[in-house]
Amino acid sequence: MSIKTVNTNKAPAAIGPYSQAIISGNTVFTSGQIPIDPATGEVVNGGIEAQTRRVLENLKAVLEAAGTSMSNVIKTTVFINDMGNFAVVNSIYGEYFSAPYPARSCVEVSKLPKGVEIEIEAVAVID
Repeated sequence: MSIKTVNTNKAPAAIGPYSQAIISGNTVFTSGQIPIDPATGEVVNGGIEAQTRRVLENLKAVLEAAGTSMSNVIKTTVFINDMGNFAVVNSIYGEYFSAPYPARSCVEVSKLPKGVEIEIEAVAVID
């Protein structure tokens, strides 16, 4: 089975020794996406709403570069630094996914890279 890396300038570049995503067979494993604007390299302003949208747009860009889409996501893991933001995150998340929804875990963490409020990773299939 071959393994391919995914890189796109439509999502933030990796800030360490990892790939934006890896393709193994017909499965895509993304790295966690944080709310960095790929055009500026800066964390977006606007709180949890703006950060959640930017994360999901970054995730969408990585999946498209891998030859798949949000509709082929089978599992996500959401990391947030305040479970009090869950309802807001969940509402925005629901704008990006439709039934059948991916399986999901949501975990509150004490810190995320660059002090962001949210990070999301995904597993998807390629048709």
